[in-house]
Amino acid sequence: MRKAKPKKRYLLPDPKFQDTLVTKFVNYMMHDGKKSVAYGIFYDAIEQVEKKAGGENGLEVWKRAMNNVMPAVEVKSRRVGGATFQVPVEIRPERKINLSIKWLIEYARARGEKTMKDKLASEILAASKGEGAAIKKKDDTHRMAEANKAFSHFRF
Repeated sequence: MRKAKPKKRYLLPDPKFQDTLVTKFVNYMMHDGKKSVAYGIFYDAIEQVEKKAGGENGLEVWKRAMNNVMPAVEVKSRRVGGATFQVPVEIRPERKINLSIKWLIEYARARGEKTMKDKLASEILAASKGEGAAIKKKDDTHRMAEANKAFSHFRF
């Protein structure tokens, strides 16, 4: 076990929107330390979202998509007397954000469009409307927690 909790690292806001959440999203999306490339992809995707959403603010659509993808509960494995149970646990706010970012990026990458900005833009639009693979993942997580509600008395 660790002696002390590691210090919380705070991110600098992004250059365009002055939002730390955008920086966090870009950091998750970045490959091989190429942050400027990741920023370019994100900003282009937000521009595309603005065009497709009919002039609505792209950043607001993205934030709505993030909120739609955020799960409230998840299941964690817990061993009790030789058997492993999937115990539903509420998610702390920090992890909610991290999971929604991870899922949006993961399912954007899995899409069929040609470039990453197209993939990301269409995944953001789908998530903001309450559809798409990232939303399906959230629903599956909730469904799994609901199905294992009987084991909630094994909470940590």
